[in-house]
Amino acid sequence: MLNTMLIREDFPILKREINGRPLIYFDNAATTHKPTQVIEAISRFYREFNANVHRGMHTLSQEASTLYEESFSVVAKFINAYSWEEVIEVKNTTDGLNLAAWGWGLYNLSRGDEIIITVMDHHSSMLPWRIVAERTGAVIRYVDIAEDGDINYTQLEEMLSSRTRVVAITMASNVLGTIVDVKRICRVAHSVGAIVVGDGAQYVPHVPTDVRDLGIDLIAFSGHKMLGPTGIGILWGRRDVLEEMKPFRVGGDTVKDVTLDSIEWHDLPWKFIAGTPHIAGMIGLAEAAKYLMGIGMDNVRQHDIELTKYTLDRFKELENEIFVLGPLDPRKRTGIVSFNVQGLHHHTVAKALDSFGIAVRSGGHCAHPLHYRLGFKGSVRASYYIYNTVDEVETFISSLKFIIALRDMLSKQTIEDRCTGT
Repeated sequence: MLNTMLIREDFPILKREINGRPLIYFDNAATTHKPTQVIEAISRFYREFNANVHRGMHTLSQEASTLYEESFSVVAKFINAYSWEEVIEVKNTTDGLNLAAWGWGLYNLSRGDEIIITVMDHHSSMLPWRIVAERTGAVIRYVDIAEDGDINYTQLEEMLSSRTRVVAITMASNVLGTIVDVKRICRVAHSVGAIVVGDGAQYVPHVPTDVRDLGIDLIAFSGHKMLGPTGIGILWGRRDVLEEMKPFRVGGDTVKDVTLDSIEWHDLPWKFIAGTPHIAGMIGLAEAAKYLMGIGMDNVRQHDIELTKYTLDRFKELENEIFVLGPLDPRKRTGIVSFNVQGLHHHTVAKALDSFGIAVRSGGHCAHPLHYRLGFKGSVRASYYIYNTVDEVETFISSLKFIIALRDMLSKQTIEDRCTGT
């Protein structure tokens, strides 16, 4: 089990006050805070080892290169990859999913081929494939959600055919919190020869991830959603899939040799990492992975379940006042609880919670089609991580009750209706 109070000591930002109240940070699905260990690892690199990698024979460059390359091995261990060479550094999940769509899709899809996407996909999972489909003549097909907030697996299986080449899925919804049965999808998709591309932004930081066991082909995830720095992410892929992909950003360090007539691409993973990489970012991400492995991802998962269960249980006291999005079984979702308050705009609720020092997200969360499918323009999203506590949830619930009591006054405020968030 997690010692949450001990963990909180590693996060300096949690000592802040917002509007005269202790910060309660429930916006972890957007980005997580960074422990001192990660901050110090990044700072130490710049203080002691700062140099470019793979470009110099001098001591600093050699030391920086070693630290950078060791980071790939740490991340590979975190997701149980077969090799560190399958770990591709990207900017974030969005960047990784674009690399998958452009690097694989542009060269392997033809007119009439089909790409299956789910209605609950994040824009970053959905839009790259839609653009690649326009370029190649491929056809997009959408899988709906079921009443419980999960994917409609029966519809997906009926949709699969010999024309299906790609199934792109959100492994855990950033709105509903739904944890998708990835292994089931991979099994049926592979039966028709399709590859499965997973948006792991909300999955990898919260669910023990074993890419070998999942059987998936490509997964993208972000460092900043798992205690690491911003501007760094990972695209993991099966070696055979990565080998047939083409880099869509090229330049320094992506090649072994270039003549005026030919290009010899570098080995994995370097052929996909153009120019000077985010060296400090990879080092920080590796430190974050070490931190989470030290805690144990099974414990991270259990902590999510406990906080989510407590929240959903307490929400029953407000069942006539709020509408909860997603599965009601906390074992079927990550630490995300999205909801709407009857008679109040989602931005109004979020702003009112901020007055209590509680940070939540409001808007469309870059999943507009999903909200439209559910009949909303947006929602309020509370999302938990390892440093959140039951006491914070208790304050959150009592604050919501107070806001609902003032609903008539708050509903008269003008709030711009715009979809924001990731």
